[in-house]
Amino acid sequence: MTSFAPDSIVLNRKLPLWYQVSQSLRASILGRSPRDPLRLPTEEQLAGHYGVSVLTMRQALKELEDEGLITRHRRRGTFIEPGALRGAPVRLLGSVDAIVAQQSGMTTELLEHGTAPVPAELAEYFPGLAETAAYHRLRSDEKTGEPTNHARNYVRPELADRIDLEDLRRWPMTKVLRDVAGADISRITDTVEARLADPETARLLRVPLLSPILHYTGITYDTDGEPLDVAVIHYRGDRFSFTVTLEAT
Repeated sequence: MTSFAPDSIVLNRKLPLWYQVSQSLRASILGRSPRDPLRLPTEEQLAGHYGVSVLTMRQALKELEDEGLITRHRRRGTFIEPGALRGAPVRLLGSVDAIVAQQSGMTTELLEHGTAPVPAELAEYFPGLAETAAYHRLRSDEKTGEPTNHARNYVRPELADRIDLEDLRRWPMTKVLRDVAGADISRITDTVEARLADPETARLLRVPLLSPILHYTGITYDTDGEPLDVAVIHYRGDRFSFTVTLEAT
C-alpha cells in the first residue's frame, strides 16, 4: 500500500521539535488531495523525513491522534482519519506551520481575484502602492458544505505572477506564498477581535445580521521586515476558537 507523502519543513530550534512536526504534518493532512492515500509512513520513516528522533516523532503523532486526525493500529500502521473534524482549536507557539495548519482543511471557493486599490485601513502596510493583488475566498466545511469563514488577501503585486489560482483553492495563502511563490517569510502578526456581522459577511456565512463573528487580521512579513500579504478573515463565532499557549523556556 502506498503511503501518504507529507510536506517538508525547515525546523526552528527555538521551538519544540515535536510541536513543529505535528503542525507541519497536520497541515499536510488537511491540505491533502482526496486521491492521496490514507496510510502514513512508519514512525521511523517520518522521523527520517523530518530529521528528528523517533521519540520526537511519536510525541508529534500523539498530538494528532488526540485531536482525532489520525488513528494508530498495532501492526497495521497509522492512518489519516477521513472523517476527522477540521475546526479544532490550534495551539499557536510561534510557528508559521501552525498558521498554515489553522487555515487548512476547508473546501475553498475563489470568489474574486485581480488588482484592487489598497484599502485605507491597510495603507500603512503598503507604503507607496496604490494597488495590490487581491483574492477573496469563501471556505466551507468539507462534510456539511456550511460556510465557516471568508478571507480577503492583499498581496504585493510582484508576487501575483507566482500564485496559481488552483493552489489557492487547495492551500492557504501562507503556504502558497512560502512553498510555491518562494517568499521568504520571517514572521506573521495576528490580531483577533470580536465584531458583529456586516451585511456581506452575514450573507456569505449564512448567519443573522449583527451576529458575533471573529475578525482576524494577519500580516505576513519577509526577512527585510516588509509586508508581503495582509489577510482579513471573518470567522463564524460559533465555529472557531483561537488558543495561544505560552510555555516557559
